[in-house]
Amino acid sequence: MPAKESTIVKRTLDLKRPPRLGTEQKARLAAVASMPDEQIDYSDAPALPDAVWMKAAAELPHAKKQVTLRIDADVLAYFKHAGKRYQSRMNAVLRSYVEAHKAQAK
Repeated sequence: MPAKESTIVKRTLDLKRPPRLGTEQKARLAAVASMPDEQIDYSDAPALPDAVWMKAAAELPHAKKQVTLRIDADVLAYFKHAGKRYQSRMNAVLRSYVEAHKAQAK
């Protein structure tokens, strides 16, 4: 049985060298930038929670402590469904929550 071929394409964006935009793309961006927020159509954008802490840290800290924690079954299933290292992703979300609240406390 042949190995399953991956259909995942990974791309890295270098912010120091952003991709070049065409004339049409620039015109569309300029048109949206000049619009008031109320007139922008967000219907095709995925729904995202308003919480700042959802932007989990890209790099995970290395010093960890093992604990026993009760998590709602649906929350655990959500993270497990995304694949390996689900515990690290859960930790990253908790860390970004803590960092966001530390910033608000200042």
